[in-house]
Amino acid sequence: MTLRPTRWCLCLLFFSLVTCIGGPVQAQDDQQAKLEALREQLKSRQQTLQANQADAEDLQAFLAESEVEIGRVATALNQTQQALDANRDEQQKLQAEQQTLQQAILAQQSMLASQLRSAFMAGHYDYAKMIFYQQEAKSFERVLTYYKYVSQARQREIVKFKRNVARLKTVNAALEDKASELIQLASQQEDQRAELLTRQQDRKQTLAKLNQKIASDAAKVKELAANEQALIAAIEEARRAAERANTKLAGLAPLKGKLGAPAAGTVRRLFGTRRQGQVRWKGIVIEASEGSAVSAISHGRVLYADWLKGFGLVAIVDHGQGFMSVYGHNQALLKQAGDKVASGDTIALVGQSGGQSNPNLYFEIRHKGKALNPTAWLKL
Repeated sequence: MTLRPTRWCLCLLFFSLVTCIGGPVQAQDDQQAKLEALREQLKSRQQTLQANQADAEDLQAFLAESEVEIGRVATALNQTQQALDANRDEQQKLQAEQQTLQQAILAQQSMLASQLRSAFMAGHYDYAKMIFYQQEAKSFERVLTYYKYVSQARQREIVKFKRNVARLKTVNAALEDKASELIQLASQQEDQRAELLTRQQDRKQTLAKLNQKIASDAAKVKELAANEQALIAAIEEARRAAERANTKLAGLAPLKGKLGAPAAGTVRRLFGTRRQGQVRWKGIVIEASEGSAVSAISHGRVLYADWLKGFGLVAIVDHGQGFMSVYGHNQALLKQAGDKVASGDTIALVGQSGGQSNPNLYFEIRHKGKALNPTAWLKL
């Protein structure tokens, strides 16, 4: 069948209209699909980011537990070492006493042997002859008096001899006990060293995983800023606690430039230098041997002794007049909040807590909350 011209034109017009309307509808559908795909990608990335953040928080919590455990074991190891040193000192004293007693006993044995020989020889003296012959009576009396004194002296020496022999037995027994105790302490120390090594290996692995999670520079800057704010908050709380305590302390002002270094080592980071991004160092970092002493720079009172994110095991000491000193990244804290400390007292041990890859001490001096340049106050 052939279409009439009018009907053919109408069909052509309808087809053109459908084509014109369908083009924009199809394009809109494509854009909507792309938008949905982008939203799905964004949602997926947000979920991944949240999962990574949750993993990082879990790792941070595990790291805190590991470092607290390292502090506990290191403290126990430090105490065992002190017990070992005390044991060796006691052994040296006992050995010296043992040698003195042995020499005294030998001398007493020689003296008593000589006295016994003299007594034996005196036994052959003809006392009857002296009695019958009056001219020897005075001599006899002198001899009797002499041997009376000799006998009394000999008895005193015998008593001293017996006392020394008894004391020597006691010393020998004490030495045996100390030797046995030393073996036990040495074994305990080895176990503690092994446990410390295991804890440090666990910490190292956890730290490696955590560092992978915190890879970007922006995240690191944000982390450092948050850590700094946490430290400032802890210091401010410590300052308020010091004001409430109203402890009479002289401060540090008269000691500027005269304070001893808080740890023996090399200064690796200086006050005011760039740390990361816009974050700058508010203190100094002293590279030192792990487990070495961290000393109070002046007398004061411990206001804070606990784990703090980014700084690990931290001690804060109030010196009065608004002055405080901060000691971070410690392996172990040997003083507790409220303890009084003197200048040079060991308050902690150098470590790597707070996510450090090498042992060091982070140190600050603050006055009324403001960070001061430690190098102007310390004799470095």
